[in-house]
Amino acid sequence: MSANVRIPTILRTYTGGVSEVPAEGATLGEVVADLERNHAGIAARILDDTGKLRRFVNVYVNDDDVRFAEGLETEIKDGANISIIPAVAGG
Repeated sequence: MSANVRIPTILRTYTGGVSEVPAEGATLGEVVADLERNHAGIAARILDDTGKLRRFVNVYVNDDDVRFAEGLETEIKDGANISIIPAVAGG
């Protein structure tokens, strides 16, 4: 399945400054793997050392938070919009 992935400013160094990139995969995990194949280094900013989503990175598929769905096993339908949103600290 083909999806459109919105890349936050802090990760755009991996995509050559591009704010949206296409990616392929039937699950979010496959999409992240495809992103890594096409934009080396980006997966390490999304996934922790155990291969799970980083604690302070939020990912939405069509406005649904994947942490309340199936995480990396979340199904990606053709044409899905995926947003990667790093948490912002501060007070």
